[in-house]
This record gives sequence, C-alpha cells and structure tokens, in this order.
Amino acid sequence: MTVLDDAPAASHPETVPQVDFDTDPERYRHWRLEVDGATAWVYLDVAEDGGLVPGYELKLNSYDLGVDIELYDITQRLRFEHPEVRSVVLTSGKDSNFCAGANIRMLAQSSHPWKVNFCKFTNETRNGIEDMTAHSGQTWVAALNGTAAGGGYEMALACETILLVNDRSSTVALPEVPLLGVLPGTGGLTRVTDKRHVRKDRADIFATKSEGFQGPKAVEWKLVDETVSRKQWDETVRARAAEAAEGSHRPVDGRGIALPPLHREVTEDSITYPNVRCEIDRDARTATITVLGPEPGTVPESLERIHALGADFWPLAMTRELDDLILRLRTNELEIGTWLVRTQGSVEGALAFEAVITEHSGSDWLVNEIRHYFKRTLKRLDVTSRSLIALIEPGSCFAGALLELALACDRQYMLEGIFEDADEEQEAAQIVLTGSNFGAFPMGNGLTRLASRFYGDDEHVAELHERVGERLTGADAEEAGLVTDAPDDIDWEDEIRILLEERASLSPDALTGMEANHRFVGPETMETRIFGRLTAWQNWIFVRPNASGPDGALRKYGTGRKADFDRKRV
Repeated sequence: MTVLDDAPAASHPETVPQVDFDTDPERYRHWRLEVDGATAWVYLDVAEDGGLVPGYELKLNSYDLGVDIELYDITQRLRFEHPEVRSVVLTSGKDSNFCAGANIRMLAQSSHPWKVNFCKFTNETRNGIEDMTAHSGQTWVAALNGTAAGGGYEMALACETILLVNDRSSTVALPEVPLLGVLPGTGGLTRVTDKRHVRKDRADIFATKSEGFQGPKAVEWKLVDETVSRKQWDETVRARAAEAAEGSHRPVDGRGIALPPLHREVTEDSITYPNVRCEIDRDARTATITVLGPEPGTVPESLERIHALGADFWPLAMTRELDDLILRLRTNELEIGTWLVRTQGSVEGALAFEAVITEHSGSDWLVNEIRHYFKRTLKRLDVTSRSLIALIEPGSCFAGALLELALACDRQYMLEGIFEDADEEQEAAQIVLTGSNFGAFPMGNGLTRLASRFYGDDEHVAELHERVGERLTGADAEEAGLVTDAPDDIDWEDEIRILLEERASLSPDALTGMEANHRFVGPETMETRIFGRLTAWQNWIFVRPNASGPDGALRKYGTGRKADFDRKRV
C-alpha cells in the first residue's frame, strides 16, 4: 500500500533510464545506517522527491526500486564491512509511520516488466535478510515505530522478531486485496502463514481488513511478537537487539573488508568486468556471459592473505560482478531472451580456489560470507526469466562451484573432443564434480541442482557422488546425464545455431512459464511459494483490468471513486 495523488497516473514511459545498481552510504537518499557496537540501526527515511523515474512522490515512506537498491547495498555492507554486527534493527526515521509499502502511483504507471522486475528484486532482498539471520549471524529485528502497511509490513515479516509500538493508532496491515485489487507481492501472504503460523481463517480476515490490527490483537494473532508503549520503546528495542546478538557466531573483534565500486566498462553491446564479460547480439537476441576463472598460482596461501585481498579475492570479486551483471541484464535488456553461459580458464585453478573456500567456510566469517553470496547469486540466476544455455568448450573451467552455473541452465551442450582448427596444445573440455555440488549451494526448493536434475532418482545422484574429482569429457558427461548433448566439432556450430534460432522463434511468455516449471521440481518451500506461486499470481493479477485497467483498483485508488470490477471468477 501507499499513496496516490488525485491526478490520474501517467503511463510508464516506454524508454526508462538504464538502472544502475551501484550505490554506497554516501549516496543513500532513503536510508541511514548507524553501527553501534554489535548492533546496526537501519532507518528508513525516504526522500519524497527521490523516485527512480519521474511521475510520483514517495510519500509516507513508500518505496520504489531505488529504495530497494539502497537496502540491498546495506545488507551487503553489513555482511562484509561489519563483521562485528550481530543484530540489526530495522526501523523508521519518521515519527508515527514505519512504511506505507510500494508506491501505488509508481505501480499504476509502470509497465508490466518494470513491476515484475521490481517485485522480483524486492523478494530477493527480503529473502537475503532472512539468509543473514540464518547463516550470517546477523539477526534482524523490526522495530515498527508507526504503521506498517503492505510492503512495509512485508519488510518487517522478513525479520526474525517484530515489535510494534502500542500507541492506539499504529497498525500492521496487508491492504492490497481490499484497496488495490492485487496481492501482497513480496511474500506477505506466505510469510504470515508459513513463517508466523497464523491460522488460515485469521490470515483471510487479516488480508481483507484494510485497516489491519494493532496492539494486543496483533500479538494474539501472531502478526507481531510484542507491543511496547512509547515510554518503554527505546529501552525495549535495545534489549531485544542485545538478546538477538547473544547467539551470533560473528567475531566480536573481526575487521571488515571494503566493498569498493565495481570496475565495469559498458558499451552498446557489451558489459565487461575484470572477471566476467558479456557480449550482446541484438539480432539474435542473445547475451553471451563468460566467467573468467582463476589461475592455480594465484590461490592465497593463508586466511590472512584472503582477508588482505578483500574484495579482490577472486571468488568474491567474480561473484560481485556476476551478481551485478544478472541484475543489469534482467532489468535493462528485456528483449535479450537467451543467455549463453560460458567459462574460460583453468580447471585446476577453479578447483584450487574451491578447496580454500571449503577448508575455511566453517571457521572464517569472510569465507563463509563469500560462499553464501555465491549461493544467493546462483538463486538469482535460477529465478531469472531467460532461457539459460551452458556451452562447455575447450578452455572452459566448469568444475565444482563453477559447474553450478552450468547446472543452473536449462540445457548444457559440451563439445566432445577439440575444434578441428585448434592449435596442438588445446585439450578437450572437461567438467569436474566436487563435494560442493552435493549440498553447498541449495536452490530455493531446498534441493541441490543435481538432486533437482535427477529428481526421484537418488540412486543416480549417489552414483555421481562416487565420481567426485573425476575429469569427465563430453562423452562421459553425456553418459552420466550431466549434459544435454555432446556433439563433435562437425556438428557443434550447426546444433548451437539451430537451438538459438528455435528458441528465438518461440513465445517468450510460454518459455518463461515452461522454464520456471522445469527448474523448480519437488518440494515446495516458503521461498518457492513466494517466487513460484505468490509472485506468479501477483504478476497475473497485475495485468488484469480489475487491477490495472482504466477502471481498476490501482487507477481508482485515491480518487474517491471505487473500482468497477469484472465480477467473473476465472
């Protein structure tokens, strides 16, 4: 929920600015970050005139994509720059109002792709907050010093503990259904039932009661954990933050590493970083993403050296660049529908760096953070609405953790042998399974990508585990079911060309639905429900006339006139 001026919403411009996901605390317009010993205080204080695109004001601490970009940056800096932080308090910098949620005027004027990417990125950031509590030892506490509605309450739901001020006016609410004709699209419905265990009949009442609940009723229904008077507010919030910090595994005297701006060169048809590069073919509507692997001799010999390298340590540097590239392509290049994923480098180098991560991730906070960051970046790839094709060729380094990039793809093609015109030193492509492929990087469904690939065939996954460390050629990988096809040099070029031409001829909408269905097999989790069920329904509802049509709720909200609903239930 948020605020809509009386004037009708303008249509979202067909050409919007290229979205840049770079920011830092000195450039924040909407957040304040203050670190006080073991607790970080994160204040939402939105600048009304700070919308990412023209056409709306961010009133009542409502937010848009630009606000969420800053919040994501805060989560990353807390993880890497502040190892001493063991609890995080999320609160408002404005009196009597926590957050009114996603800005309605922004939603009403936005194109469907803009809304989808906005909701997706917001969901990923919310899930990342929960990942911090679960794996980073930084537990989040929501201190709602005013009303939290819609996406504002959903932001609080991502925290481990929710405190609500008891001032006879502040409430928590999910008013999207009664007021806007849409759904709480950043996980509200799911987290209320799956995380806070609110009974489904009570959840039904809550989601259709636009004014929400306050005080003891919110506690009784498990919508918040505690209500606190204004007089006792500051003392209680500090006490809960201290309690949240007690069980953390973060080092009390840890020294963080700086996250400097990324080095990136952007042209009309390329985005290039030191460790990742992307070439865009607009005629073919493809992006070729190449991850440049490390060399064996560059592996740091000690934890001290890893910490000294900081953001230049290859696994972290590569992951930051890949994360940024995925976000840029996903948001700014809507018609580039097929991503070709390649690697280039030494298999030995990839395995050597993975060995270091495996050795220290259980004992060192920084290495642990890097491993979980790569996990989250792979998850971002999993939920990206693009056709993903891995090309495994001579000179590639799909081994261990980097093999996860190929396993995340919809298809994998691996050259058997070498190219006919290659020099004498060229070796055939190889892939290598390691222990990390069997649990270090779970998908949103809680399964490994191998378990998802061979769902229902645990025996085959166990057999693959016996082949850890083996250098598998194209024929080996095809026989093991790890690649889709392993053509030789004679057929390679034609097979890839036909694949790409076929993909480009198909409906992007149908492909998005098909790929998402195939990627997430097996059990449903809170995370897959948010992305697979809730987000799918929300995105469908967004394009329905009852929400976005000229007489829909998003258009009529704030005008004093009711929406004119098409009453058919279909």
